[in-house]
Amino acid sequence: MSLFNVYPLFDITPVKAKDVFVYDENNTQYLDLYGGHAVISIGHSHPKYVAAISDQVSKMGFYSNSIQNPLQSNLAKKIVSLSGCKDYTLFLCNSGAEANENALKLASFHNQKHKIVAFKNGFHGRTSAAVAATDNQKIIAPLNAQQEVEILELGDLKGLETALKKNDVCAVIIEFIQGVGGLDQSTAEFYESADALCKKYNTCFIADEVQSGFGRSGDFFAFQKFKVTPDIISIAKGMGNGFPIGGILIHPNIKASFGLLGTTFGGNHLASVACATVLEVIEEEKLMENVKIISKYFVEKAKSIPEIINLKGRGLMLGLEFDAPIADLRKRLIFNQHVFTGSSKNPNLLRILPPLTLKKEHVDAFFDALKSEL
Repeated sequence: MSLFNVYPLFDITPVKAKDVFVYDENNTQYLDLYGGHAVISIGHSHPKYVAAISDQVSKMGFYSNSIQNPLQSNLAKKIVSLSGCKDYTLFLCNSGAEANENALKLASFHNQKHKIVAFKNGFHGRTSAAVAATDNQKIIAPLNAQQEVEILELGDLKGLETALKKNDVCAVIIEFIQGVGGLDQSTAEFYESADALCKKYNTCFIADEVQSGFGRSGDFFAFQKFKVTPDIISIAKGMGNGFPIGGILIHPNIKASFGLLGTTFGGNHLASVACATVLEVIEEEKLMENVKIISKYFVEKAKSIPEIINLKGRGLMLGLEFDAPIADLRKRLIFNQHVFTGSSKNPNLLRILPPLTLKKEHVDAFFDALKSEL
């Protein structure tokens, strides 16, 4: 049986990885500045992470959510401690798309409305309502298009209030740093006003932190740079360092009831231990502080490259914008310089999403490689 051919693949076969490096079957070392779509947060094969998962699977890998699982409660306490999101409750699932599905569904249950407002160049997943709220018609099937979604320009407060006044919008969903769309951000005035408008019109304000959360922006969540209080926060990617896990943080104004949400694999024993260990390492190794230091260093180095016309993003969620498409440059960085980077909806943007353990010497190596290829 062959694989369903939906991914254009580079001819590289990684077989092992350590911290910020990946190794192929020929033992060629690659500097990983993409982290598998921002998934690798504490570095590949972190010894504490490996030990914790190995220990847990030797005892119990899985049982359903019909029994007590103290590992989930422990995880919730750790998230509150590190994020500062007091009083929120936690629902665990398996991925970013599922997190956003549950966020949108919960919003609709909460206020009994049905429409979604999202923003241009936003990406929220590939399933049902999440993909309908994603600004990419190529990946929205007719089945998904039945969802009622309005896509606004990022920063359009007038359009947002016009939409909310109709009193049919269950949720406004937004990435505070856009990922796949190309690292665009708006202003404090927009985010804070959008939050206020949602509260005025009884609409849930959803912060999609799937890619930007868990320290990647330099804050635990990207929205924490602003004076906003999301009703729901969706999380995934970096929270498991490669183990599939997602979730939503839910404000206390939204009440739970039995059967409201559910999952088979979400919050299983291995996933809970994986995420708890990620949080421990982020705290013990001061990785959010490291993100700020390395981001500043990266930005200064980028300023010395005249071909870079714009630097987007924040923390270690960055985009280098050129005046021409980067597809060939990205290939040359991989095959000539052995450096992984990412692309985006913006064809001229090179995405940088490394493990949060990145050091200045790795940044130097990247810019040497970039200069060589430019």
